[in-house]
Amino acid sequence: MKAPQRFPRNVTVFEVGPRDGLQNESRAIELASRLEFIRGLKQAGIQQIEAGAFVRPDRVPQMAASDQVFQELTSSREFWGPQYWALVPNAEGVKRAVAAGAKAIAVFTAASETFNQRNINLSIHESLARIREIVAEARRLKLRTRAYVSTAFGCPYEGRISPRRAIRVCEKLLELGVGQVSIGDTIGVATPKDVDAVVGPLVRDAGPALTAVHFHDTRGTALANTFRALEWGVSTVDASAGGLGGCPFAPGATGNLATEDLVYLLNGLGISTGIDLENLCRTSLRLAQAMGRPLSSRYLQTYAVQCGTAPFVQGQPGHGHSL
Repeated sequence: MKAPQRFPRNVTVFEVGPRDGLQNESRAIELASRLEFIRGLKQAGIQQIEAGAFVRPDRVPQMAASDQVFQELTSSREFWGPQYWALVPNAEGVKRAVAAGAKAIAVFTAASETFNQRNINLSIHESLARIREIVAEARRLKLRTRAYVSTAFGCPYEGRISPRRAIRVCEKLLELGVGQVSIGDTIGVATPKDVDAVVGPLVRDAGPALTAVHFHDTRGTALANTFRALEWGVSTVDASAGGLGGCPFAPGATGNLATEDLVYLLNGLGISTGIDLENLCRTSLRLAQAMGRPLSSRYLQTYAVQCGTAPFVQGQPGHGHSL
């Protein structure tokens, strides 16, 4: 199948750093740093931000303060503007998210039975039944919805996933009424040919507006895969500032596609995002300093070297070395 090769004029960068990025850190980031991170993303012009997850704190302790995060985001004028998304696993998560002020929720399942069992202890069929209930409740409450399909290209336990399996899960989610499906390369095994096999048919049948992509850069193919998805007309791309992220349930998975790298690519292609790249870099550097370690974004590391900014470089400005 050949991509139409028509780039969209505008692309929505769906920022997942405050949730998908921070949830994989070895220690929880304090509330003030999480809020400063989100504030910086907003100031950089990002309009869609996944700000937290209403999941069990014993499973994902890094997201334990998400109630407080959303209460601040929805009550303080300085945060008004972007759409803030909350990841929810079940009806209880929806209740908590709504109580904290969330207006948009994300749900999740997988294209791999084994991954789904290890991640949420449900079969794919059982998780879809749960999502049906969540989407019905979201519709009643007038919440926006999107769904993640993890391991759409490969699974750490089952290996390669057939395109038909991944597409069918996406189709079922759209049949349930989710507003958008994000196709995830959780362990970073996809190549552009795989994008053709999974993203192409879904865009052809459901349309590009209902399709987003979520690539991890484990094997260095995230930007190439994104380029191919853009050729199919996909106009929503998930990314994580600094390249933060991974998956606590997928051994060996590394960070998400870095937002800085994505914006640099889109700028070069003449595709509008509304994002100030330098402002975004400053935001990611502040987070890196709060975390006490460098981040993986290639563009960000180059920017930091040019600025002589710790923790990425040593020595004098303009003469530093990337750590």
